[in-house]
Amino acid sequence: MSTAKGPLKGRAARLGRLMPSGPSSAARTPFVLLVVVLLGGGLISLLLLNSALNQGSFQLNELKDRTTELTDEEQALQRDVDDYAAPDALERRARELGMVPGGSPAFLGPDGKVLGEPSEAAAPKPTPTPSPKPAPGGNPAPFGATGSPRPGTAAGADAAAARLAPTASARAPAPPPTPTNSGR
Repeated sequence: MSTAKGPLKGRAARLGRLMPSGPSSAARTPFVLLVVVLLGGGLISLLLLNSALNQGSFQLNELKDRTTELTDEEQALQRDVDDYAAPDALERRARELGMVPGGSPAFLGPDGKVLGEPSEAAAPKPTPTPSPKPAPGGNPAPFGATGSPRPGTAAGADAAAARLAPTASARAPAPPPTPTNSGR
């Protein structure tokens, strides 16, 4: 038995030199470093991903706020357009520009015939002008020495509008158009 133990002991000693019998710290070090690097890389990538998502979220909120502001502005502008396009507002602006309501219209048919009876627009009723009051500058009338209205006064604006607006007697009814042979 002693001989049996002896040769086994020698073989185990020779194998022990070739292969360590217990875990070695040198073999564990690369594995631990690999695990630490993978975990650290994963945490850093999650941090970068999270910050990118947060930045996108902030941009999205800013764009939503800007969209809301622009929508409110668009609605306000649309209300203004609707107010200006209302019939009473259009009539008031037309009267301010010296326009008068038109008479009955006439239409041209596809064959060139005049449909309807055209009539002239009614002349506007003159608005009463207040009597001139002495101006604080010492000139009692809105007219200068030449008798022409001073610019920037109500009389000057009325005189300018009277010069520019054609009167009913100055307008002659347009003759009906003559048919052409062009086929249109």
